[in-house]
Amino acid sequence: MADALIALGGAFLAAGLLARLGGRIGLPTIPFFMAAGILFGPNTPGFVLVHDPAELELFARVGLIMLLFQLGLEFSLGDLISGGRSLIAAGLIKLFLNVGGGLLFGLALGWGVREALVIAGAVGISSTAIVTKVLIDLERLANPETRLILGIVVVEDIFLALYLAILQPVLDKASGVGESLLQIGRAFLFLLVLFAIARFGARFVGRLLGSEDDEELITVVFVGLAIIVAGFAEEIGVSDAIGAFMVGLILAETKQAHLIERLVLPLRDAFAAVFFFVFGLSIDPGSLGPVAVPVAIAVVLTLFLNVGAGVVVSRMNGYGRRQASNVGFTTLGRGEFSLILASFAAAAGLDDRIGPFVALYVLILALGGPVLASRSRWLARLIPERALGRKPVAGEA
Repeated sequence: MADALIALGGAFLAAGLLARLGGRIGLPTIPFFMAAGILFGPNTPGFVLVHDPAELELFARVGLIMLLFQLGLEFSLGDLISGGRSLIAAGLIKLFLNVGGGLLFGLALGWGVREALVIAGAVGISSTAIVTKVLIDLERLANPETRLILGIVVVEDIFLALYLAILQPVLDKASGVGESLLQIGRAFLFLLVLFAIARFGARFVGRLLGSEDDEELITVVFVGLAIIVAGFAEEIGVSDAIGAFMVGLILAETKQAHLIERLVLPLRDAFAAVFFFVFGLSIDPGSLGPVAVPVAIAVVLTLFLNVGAGVVVSRMNGYGRRQASNVGFTTLGRGEFSLILASFAAAAGLDDRIGPFVALYVLILALGGPVLASRSRWLARLIPERALGRKPVAGEA
């Protein structure tokens, strides 16, 4: 027990202190949490903080649950619907280009079909945390294209939930088409039941939470709900992450939703740091070299597809080069979702190269994405005017 406590405390300290250094130069925390795990793990020479990642596995799973729970809590189907077809179309175009391109790239690697499906999701879905941070840090919340960017992120969140539900039985290697369809059907039935509770039973769940005046008990109850439903989801063959997401979706419809949003943030931040740290523990720096070329190709591919999506959705909405550049580069960062998919791949025993591939890919784009986004005004000059189907506007780029 003492070793586990020292490992957990050390994980928090190492991840927090290293991420603080990155924060001082305006970089996101996720890659530094991972880097802490790599530096102080069993695969790196020097001081080893955690010898066996299994010691922290339960805490890492709680971090994953808190990440998806908070995502569900912030999800608003009403906001998406009120945004109209343009927001939905923007999200679908970005997904089609990036996930579709990622799938073709994954198949071209020849690592396997299941591996290609993981790579497609890992390279195709932006990091909500990084996108939000970039918008805030660069003071672009009032920009006209920001509405499109947020619409893209919401559509990607919905896609992730459905993708995980479909991917789980595929990764579990269900025997035969019939069993695969049965597991997928069971996952969607589970989602439908929880959607129905969110739509029609939120007030009863709200009563279970209790009075808003008692923050302590509300915290205990919503954490319990998120974890127990996540566990039940995994028991029936659905991802625990999906269970947590759906609990967040349900509680988003209660009158205590805003209070829970505030209370869950420190829990999410703390345990999510452990999740990323533990992922880093599993990465052997020596394994990054063999995947360097595929990662470089994937980064360049993502860069072109992201900017291409920015151009298409900006043209649809009558925007210019600057807005297209902002859309493309702001949504370039990859992070938590890619790592979640990689952790699923590791649990399913897929190709060992998936973990190092996703780790290096995320490190590059989580660090490079915000930097490129901060220079998107200059980079807009590289986008041809004819791609947007409009005449140059003086001073636009």
